[in-house]
Amino acid sequence: MNNNTAILIFANSAQTESARKSFSKSEVLFDELNRQTLAKVKKSGLPYFLSSEKEQQGKNFGERYVNAIQSVYDKGFENVITVGNDTPHLQTAQLLKTAKTLEKNPIVLGPSLDGGYYLMGLHKSQFNSEIFLKLPWQTSRLTVSITRLLSAKKIKVFFLKRLRDIDEVVDAKKILHSFKDFSKAIRNILLAIFSSEKRIYNTTPILVSSVTKETHYNKGSPNTLHL
Repeated sequence: MNNNTAILIFANSAQTESARKSFSKSEVLFDELNRQTLAKVKKSGLPYFLSSEKEQQGKNFGERYVNAIQSVYDKGFENVITVGNDTPHLQTAQLLKTAKTLEKNPIVLGPSLDGGYYLMGLHKSQFNSEIFLKLPWQTSRLTVSITRLLSAKKIKVFFLKRLRDIDEVVDAKKILHSFKDFSKAIRNILLAIFSSEKRIYNTTPILVSSVTKETHYNKGSPNTLHL
């Protein structure tokens, strides 16, 4: 296997994640997700680097993410595999498959059901910080935008299987009821979250006249990218 490949765990601490999520017990959940993600990465045997809010540099998500990737290339690695902390179904086998695929393909994507991705493997020849900064980070158009960008350059993207990440309670519920394997610890935490959310729902009065229904993308405001 190519020993010029390193993994970048781009993930905030459980405390920071819990401040961004809209459901109870999220800090407990992301503490366990962080622990399990690190364990899966270590099991791969590949070099790895952790970039939490303490190490990240930049004014927004795109800048912080791009700078973190560049920092790994600056250490001399040819390929970088980036993962987050919000995909319970991510397995070590997918990391190893990505590393192997990068020996022949310059890019590997593990798409998420929300239009983003849970994993990206990228050879440094395809990394352009200026172009990457213009991508619609944290939106449902991210994977499509990257695919179009590379297709225009006649570069084929290798796709892993599509998985679901956790942004809201509904994501966690769908993960719990999926048929894919994940740890008993995560399952128990999700069950506790649903139990807590149900109690809150059942004890909170609904004031229809004072509530305005709004719909927001859970991935933030999109940026403009002309491909």
